[in-house]
Amino acid sequence: MITKESNLRMVVAGLLLGILMAAMDNTIVATAMPTIVGEMGGFNLYVWVTSAYMVATMAGMPIFGKLSDMYGRKRFYVFGLLVFLIGSALCGTADSMIQLAIYRAIQGIGGGAVMPIAFTIIFDVFPPEKRGKMTGLFGAVFGISSVAGPLLGAYITEYIGWEWVFYINLPLGLISLWFIMQFYKEKTTTKKQRIDWGGAITLVVAIVSFMFALELGGKEYAWDSTVIISLFAIFLVFLIAFLIIETRVQEPIISFNLFKRRLFAASQGVGFFYGVSFVIATVYIPLFVQWVYGGSATDSGLVLTPMMIGSVVTSSIAGIMVAKRSYRSLMIVSGIFFIGGMFALSTISTDTPRTLLTLYMVLTGLGVGFSFSLLSMSSMHGMEFHQRGAANSTASFSRSLGMTIGITLFGTIQSHMFQGRLQEVMPAGGAAMDLKPEILMSGQMGDLPPEVARGLTTALADSIASTFQWALIPVACALVCIALMGNARMIRGDQGRGGNSNEASELRVGEM
Repeated sequence: MITKESNLRMVVAGLLLGILMAAMDNTIVATAMPTIVGEMGGFNLYVWVTSAYMVATMAGMPIFGKLSDMYGRKRFYVFGLLVFLIGSALCGTADSMIQLAIYRAIQGIGGGAVMPIAFTIIFDVFPPEKRGKMTGLFGAVFGISSVAGPLLGAYITEYIGWEWVFYINLPLGLISLWFIMQFYKEKTTTKKQRIDWGGAITLVVAIVSFMFALELGGKEYAWDSTVIISLFAIFLVFLIAFLIIETRVQEPIISFNLFKRRLFAASQGVGFFYGVSFVIATVYIPLFVQWVYGGSATDSGLVLTPMMIGSVVTSSIAGIMVAKRSYRSLMIVSGIFFIGGMFALSTISTDTPRTLLTLYMVLTGLGVGFSFSLLSMSSMHGMEFHQRGAANSTASFSRSLGMTIGITLFGTIQSHMFQGRLQEVMPAGGAAMDLKPEILMSGQMGDLPPEVARGLTTALADSIASTFQWALIPVACALVCIALMGNARMIRGDQGRGGNSNEASELRVGEM
């Protein structure tokens, strides 16, 4: 619980810097990845650099969220920052895709504490009538970082070196660390409690085995091979073990009692399915611009900017409007924009004009921006102080789980689509060549016959478009979850100061 000695302005500034750093990291890296792959090779490990970060983040979120409820927010926010900075420094020294994936996983462990705990602290220290604006502000910073990230990443990659897309985190993180250490004074009441290590371990093993099965199946091993079947079996066994453990321990990592609340359960569904589909745009559109259009790293950064600007706009609007409208009504608007943008992206090809692609990205950004602030608030709606860390970290976990499954599942789909389409469009003789997507960025395109080069870009463009078509399925599932959110809304109240609120000022309608 925050004390009166805390300087709220400085605390908010420190949290904003932490979110700026963690959020900007994803978009900076996404912009730099085509260049990194072109330099290091290993396109088959492309998604693992992203997946490693997401898996580690996802595993850390519920653990750190629960620990922050038990022992206080400050110590675990600080721990997360330190681990994230260590991982960032290591990433800059990587000289192979495998090393980079490992170091990104270290980063992800820290990220699993920084983002959810920052939002939970905001919910603790501000009364209900101010939370919407503050969460909107944080959502806007998230969006701004997403705009600055691609541009900054493109500039750094092109003119300085890709290593600095990781080193840039160090000054931001250290300043955030100083603000929190200096100005955030927290009073904690510690009692003897047990940490659910069994739940944490079984969850991580289940997720990792599932990801390996999806990534290796059909590539390194046949889908019906002993290795892939064993991985799926491990996934099922540990998933069942996790569910059993969580229903029996006193302090579960993920409390299933929270899912008895209609609004909370529906919000997790929305976050999960948004994560599954949205990650496709952030990963494959920069790839499309550089490898299909033949653009530079700066071009790929610029193509993400319209989407992120759209997300900033709607994130800010959502933070203001949440006190006047129900969560569901605002998320319906979000869903309309989001499915429109994703459908438009499923039609892209080598002939798609750059201006049209920009419009598609704006639509997608307008849709996803609402969720940045709304889903955190709806997940913590009506929760007691000791439940907020777990509730918000579960919300972040749901989104990250979706993103992790999305990037792995759709990475597999895109790879298979690319190979199949390559055989269809490649001219006679070209199909027999050992062609890999890395050629598009390695400077070897000029050595290929024009018709072979054209077939390669066409196959890649078509495979990315097909991936977006498959991504419409989780978007449709998200719309169903939005419809189930009920009519709960946050209204102004005169109670709820500094985390002592009994939430009497929050109206709970249609929540159960």
